[in-house]
Amino acid sequence: MGIWSCDFRYLLILVAIAFIYTQVKLFSTESEYADLVAAAVEAENHCRNQMRLIIDQVGTHQENIVVLEEKVKLQEQECDRLMAVVQDLEKKGVRSLIQDEQVPVAAVVIMACNRADYLERTIKSILKYHNSVALKFPIFVSQDGSNADVRTMAMGYDQLTYMQHLDYEPVITERPGELIAYYKIARHYKWALDQLFYKHSFNRVIILEDDMEIAPDFFDYFEAGADLLDQDKPEKHQCSKISNLRRSDLGSSLGQFFQQYLKPIKLNDVQDKFVKHFANLLKNAKPLFGNDLVLKTNNINGDVRIHYTDQSHFENIARQFGIFEEWKFPPTVGNPKPLK
Repeated sequence: MGIWSCDFRYLLILVAIAFIYTQVKLFSTESEYADLVAAAVEAENHCRNQMRLIIDQVGTHQENIVVLEEKVKLQEQECDRLMAVVQDLEKKGVRSLIQDEQVPVAAVVIMACNRADYLERTIKSILKYHNSVALKFPIFVSQDGSNADVRTMAMGYDQLTYMQHLDYEPVITERPGELIAYYKIARHYKWALDQLFYKHSFNRVIILEDDMEIAPDFFDYFEAGADLLDQDKPEKHQCSKISNLRRSDLGSSLGQFFQQYLKPIKLNDVQDKFVKHFANLLKNAKPLFGNDLVLKTNNINGDVRIHYTDQSHFENIARQFGIFEEWKFPPTVGNPKPLK
């Protein structure tokens, strides 16, 4: 009986140990699960906070998008309004230059880009002889690009209408190695001519570059030749036709421009009053030689004729008189040269 009692105690002790071990194990497991649950809850809360933050940011961005869309609409409306104002001003400007009863001979357009000082000289040269023929020859300045000095210069004259050509389209040349600048220039010319021929409905356009100065009889010459140019065939046009292009679609490159308009040009072989007039001017002009040419010219009442021998000699003379130094013809063609 004593042996069984001892064995029973040992058994109880083993059972108690097993129970305690099991309880400790369960407590440890429950603690681990509790930690995992706490971590999961914390992660869930963090995710919820992040989601709320993202939702708030999306809402803010949507509000910004709505505001920006409204601003874009307002800017588009403002652009449309300004465009309408500009078009109205252009029409008024042209109407102020051209009266209903006065049919213009031709529009005069100065092609400009970024040389404000040259443009100013050209404009002043034109306006010097323009007042009496303003209704016959409305003046335009067409600027290629956004040079601020050129725009300010052109818009400072009430006697002319300013146009601006902005071209941001990439240029694809027809052949490798071609200069992109030629394509840009051709696009500007086509745009300007389209504006004058189609938008403003001119029948003729005289094109001047921004480094030209005109002679006193410039407008008389083109007015006298207008009817002849209307009746003449393209292959028999006077060489002045180079600056008096008629309504047409220009090609996309200067190569096409040359083939269509410049190649058929030849020197005038018709005797007219202008040939005799200029011949008489040269014949009657007093020849000058040596130094101090400006002083000598100022002391002569009438036209003078100054001979130059080569390009450097011509440029030296041009600097003395303040005229363009660009070399156009060799001495065998350009001599004699009237400078007054």
